[in-house]
Amino acid sequence: MNISNEEYGELAKKRSPGSRMYKTLPMAFLVGGFICTLGEALLNLYGMAGINKDDAGALTSMTLVFLSILFTGLEWYDRIAQHAGAGTLVPITGFANAVASPALEFKSEGYVLGLGAKMFVIAGPVIVYGISASVVYGIIYYIIGLFGR
Repeated sequence: MNISNEEYGELAKKRSPGSRMYKTLPMAFLVGGFICTLGEALLNLYGMAGINKDDAGALTSMTLVFLSILFTGLEWYDRIAQHAGAGTLVPITGFANAVASPALEFKSEGYVLGLGAKMFVIAGPVIVYGISASVVYGIIYYIIGLFGR
């Protein structure tokens, strides 16, 4: 079957479901807001328990990552994401889901070639570019510091 790019574009447009932004935008806002509110509530609870601010922040992050991975393993995260869309991509929970999902999907292929190799399929580029950008920014900051004296 040989079709042109224009014909393919028309076919894809016909077959693609229409966007229901009137529904998805408010749900993304509400779910993302709930995740952020949960983070703030955890931060305040840890603070009220007498934990200093830095440690409370670390515990909050760990709790959100744990909950995200738990919900991914129980297959709740995907159900929530079907309704909330980008609202579930709040950085730390979305990143935890992006690491846990492929790991669970490929665990049947073994610990090394399945879980270990596929765990960072989605999150790997984020890590690589994040580290690369931090090195570049660090070098620039260092150079600016040398000339700023």
